[in-house]
Amino acid sequence: MRQRRYRRTGLLRDEEERNPLEGVANLFDTAMVFAVALMLALLMSYNLTDLLNPTESTTIVKNPGQKDMQIIVKEEGQPIEVMNLTDQIGGGSGDVLGTAYKLADGRVVYVPEDGNKTTTTATT
Repeated sequence: MRQRRYRRTGLLRDEEERNPLEGVANLFDTAMVFAVALMLALLMSYNLTDLLNPTESTTIVKNPGQKDMQIIVKEEGQPIEVMNLTDQIGGGSGDVLGTAYKLADGRVVYVPEDGNKTTTTATT
């Protein structure tokens, strides 16, 4: 009777019958956790954690004033948009609408070109 009991449990505990790839699943899980932790560490080191917040709008300017300048814009509910600096100059035809003046206290006042209107718009 003792022999029979050993046979039932012996199949699972026998060294020859074990799968050699049994530990690979744990190794894969460990590698995935390490990769996610590395990505989060990179985002934190470059101060880009605002990109992870879905309710916040963010604009990032990389290399301002350089030839390889990039503007990264993330708006709420929209995909992240990356704009690269190009040599093209914007142009076209249009109408003059008015003049904007910056006051000493930092406010900007827009004065329409039409002389009949007396309203102005002030923004900060």
